Amino acid sequence: MTSLNYTQSGQGSPVILIHGLFGNLDNLKTLGNALEDHQVIRIDVPNHGLSPHWPNMDYPMLAEAVIGLMDELELESAHLVGHSMGGKIAMATALLYGDRVRSLVAADIAPVAYQPRHQTVFAGLSNLDLSALANRADAQKQLLGAGIDEGTALFLLKNLTKDEQGFAWKMNLAGLKSSYEHLIGWPLADRAYTGPSLCIRGADSDYVTAAHRQAFLSQFPKIQAKSLAGTGHWLHAQKPAIFNRIVAEFIAEND
Repeated sequence: MTSLNYTQSGQGSPVILIHGLFGNLDNLKTLGNALEDHQVIRIDVPNHGLSPHWPNMDYPMLAEAVIGLMDELELESAHLVGHSMGGKIAMATALLYGDRVRSLVAADIAPVAYQPRHQTVFAGLSNLDLSALANRADAQKQLLGAGIDEGTALFLLKNLTKDEQGFAWKMNLAGLKSSYEHLIGWPLADRAYTGPSLCIRGADSDYVTAAHRQAFLSQFPKIQAKSLAGTGHWLHAQKPAIFNRIVAEFIAEND
């Protein structure tokens, strides 16, 4: 299995930061900069950024890829922090390889299966004819025309790259579409991780609700929970200072 693309900075106990669907390793860069007492490793998840393209992926495979990178970097254990899909990858790694995870932070995601909610995005991306694009503004206009909101469109366009051949996606759109059922699913509900765990949710987001309490407690018996007022699903971008402080304090307590 080819190694994940990653960037590494700092010294100290290792922390691995894992982005969400359609993201890349820059998504949690501000958090990485705030964790100045640590060796911070930010990864591109497979099918994203500069990491390998896989035809299919699920959480056991993604957890194995995280452990593979830790082995490559000779890390016995690490703190894991993930947002959205990245939070599920972090939770899967803790559930399957608990002895390798010092602590776990899941940002605005629960260890449950979700209903599909990215159909508009997949349709908008799939219908974008890259060969006919004049420029990035043209791409943005088409995504907005497909019913995608401006913030999401700008986020998605971070995946658009241009060379002498024209525009292309950095992400493996076909691989993400074929894996989507696995990514919204959750195959590990019968396992438990007894290490220190924290869920930070956006108070205005519907990704983590009271209905998910039992799933957290059965799989992560030591789970702590915090809500960030005035934030939605992109809590780390909406209130970075407080989000970064909560994560840094939790990791320091469990180092």
